[in-house]
Amino acid sequence: MGHGWEPSTGRPPDGAVTETRWPLRRAATHNDLVRDDLVRAEPAPPQTLVLLEGPSDVAAVTALLPRGPRETDDGPVRTAYSLVDLGGVTNVGAHLLRAAAARPAPRVVGLCDAGESRVVLRALQRVGREVTEVDDLPAEGFFVCERDLEEELIRALGTTRCLEVLADQGLAARFEAFSRQRAWAGRPLTERLHRFSGIASGRKILLAGAMARALAPDRVPAPLAGLLRRLQEAGSRA
Repeated sequence: MGHGWEPSTGRPPDGAVTETRWPLRRAATHNDLVRDDLVRAEPAPPQTLVLLEGPSDVAAVTALLPRGPRETDDGPVRTAYSLVDLGGVTNVGAHLLRAAAARPAPRVVGLCDAGESRVVLRALQRVGREVTEVDDLPAEGFFVCERDLEEELIRALGTTRCLEVLADQGLAARFEAFSRQRAWAGRPLTERLHRFSGIASGRKILLAGAMARALAPDRVPAPLAGLLRRLQEAGSRA
């Protein structure tokens, strides 16, 4: 079967999955996809939509994907899926309803945090998916991070590698200053890393991508690995 990517390796080989920006070159946002003019402007919509809560999730998933050509001499390459920045998990229902009404209807998969998994569960139920419990979500292509994506990445990398990533991004001094703040001095390193990685939007996006790129292939967190498997399947069917 195709590229022979094994789940234990975490990420698919080059060419297993193609990437698109539908209908824009950046990840499509919730506001983009509720505008009919933008949707109609794309002649060949992807077969799979990947619903992600925000831009940091998009950055992490993008970092783990192989890079393929976007165009050939014959024009744009038709791709298998689109990464969608939902702009918040509460928008998941609107995207599921829109996808269900499309003809042909795309497959829809995604990633969510444990605290928001029931929002996704109820949204899937409203479009007729046969799910009754959060544990059913992976079978429907929705994978749940234990706390959130940042916590998954920090746990997978380990604190030493996380500190190296901060240094590589020029953020070591800022993290040291943050760690000296009264509210955070003496707190466990994993808690400080998690808070520092999530308190500023631009930094959250930057570090999500950088941490994902720093992962060894066998250390990709289970929710991300599950999503990548689904994208490999989407690529093989395209």
